[in-house]
Amino acid sequence: MTSTLRTLTVPLDGDSAPEGLPSYLVRDDVLCWTRREAGLVGFGEVARFTATGPERFLEADIWWRHLVIEADITDHVECPGTGPVAFGSFAFSKASDHESRLIVPEIVVGVRDGHAWLTQITADDVELTGAGAVAALKGWLESDPPAAAGEPAAGPGAAVVHPDPATLTTGSLSEEDWMAAVSAGVAEIRTGKLEKLVLARDVVATVPAGVNAAEVLRQLAGRYRECWTYGVDGLVGATPEMLIQVEGRTAQARVLAGTLDRRDAVGEAGLPLDYAERVLAGSEKQRHEHEIAIQSLTTQLAPFSEAMNAHDEPFILELPNVWHLASDVKAELTEVEGHVPTCLALINALHPTAAVCGTPTQVAGALIRKLEHLDRGPYAGPVGWLDAAGNGEWGIALRGAVIESPTTVRLYAGCGIVEGSQPEAELAETWAKFRPMLESLGISN
Repeated sequence: MTSTLRTLTVPLDGDSAPEGLPSYLVRDDVLCWTRREAGLVGFGEVARFTATGPERFLEADIWWRHLVIEADITDHVECPGTGPVAFGSFAFSKASDHESRLIVPEIVVGVRDGHAWLTQITADDVELTGAGAVAALKGWLESDPPAAAGEPAAGPGAAVVHPDPATLTTGSLSEEDWMAAVSAGVAEIRTGKLEKLVLARDVVATVPAGVNAAEVLRQLAGRYRECWTYGVDGLVGATPEMLIQVEGRTAQARVLAGTLDRRDAVGEAGLPLDYAERVLAGSEKQRHEHEIAIQSLTTQLAPFSEAMNAHDEPFILELPNVWHLASDVKAELTEVEGHVPTCLALINALHPTAAVCGTPTQVAGALIRKLEHLDRGPYAGPVGWLDAAGNGEWGIALRGAVIESPTTVRLYAGCGIVEGSQPEAELAETWAKFRPMLESLGISN
């Protein structure tokens, strides 16, 4: 693309979306990054970048910086997420055939701290006005029905019912073969070659009535309000883990490692959260796994930071399906070679963390390729957005799936494997992690 981008950002009447951004999730091709009522939703496509290989983050960074440095930007709101933005999804592995991508939408609706805005982006000579942007947004909202043909739209949190039952089939490995891979991973850990390994598995859902991506996103946004619901080019999910969030010179991350299925608390005496604290925070295995993940992130982030702090003790993150041990990390970024590092430069240094790969990274990565028999594609890769000012939010694509055809969805889930891991327990954990996507597809498990 050689044309110069032109953008206009104007305030948006908050009354137009009293339920926040989830009310804009009405098209299957929507781009989104939402949490609670806030975030960004995009429609259309003005520009796209794709890449594969080990330099995919840096190549995307160069493309984006060249694009926005020449852009003609009119911004009447001026906060993170205004002006030109791109939504992105990157492959987990540098060896993956899956194309990493940045997508610049035509229309972006943003909500932050109770304020809403509308951005129109174009590479044409069309005159940009507030009224024109509102009209363009209305056109996108009205050009596609909010639900699949013949189905009523389901509100956030409502049960999803399809006329024909959806089915699940085995992915790359059967349950027995995957548990054997876990056992093999534990055996490798006991040799001292590595401390932690993250093994993923996949299952395929077939939905005869057709996959309604917008409905899936609304369900996730309604049920998993503490997660970041994402939708980028057929990749959908609701992640509880923030790889890196950048606002000005401040970077933040949320690290998760240590999981407990909430169904395990059924029948336990006392309050459920007390049970989670006792079982998670009191488990040497879970705390060890969490410490490895925190150390991985802080070590990689340190060269870019002039100050950093993290929770002394992890807290319990309570989600509808599971509890996690979680820690938040905050850093003040320093200049590297005269510049504050961009979101994508930080991602290039941080990914993959021990939370999704293991440690040491190279040893764990090689073992993943040997044991998983799976190209993760965008699963466990960075997903999120960035703007022209260098702000952005990038989560790890967890609790998600890839829509592969109008009726099929490939779901992914993974577990951190350490010396004390038991294959049966790890398999059960994957099913707990599949649950958000299964629920949103109307599949009980």
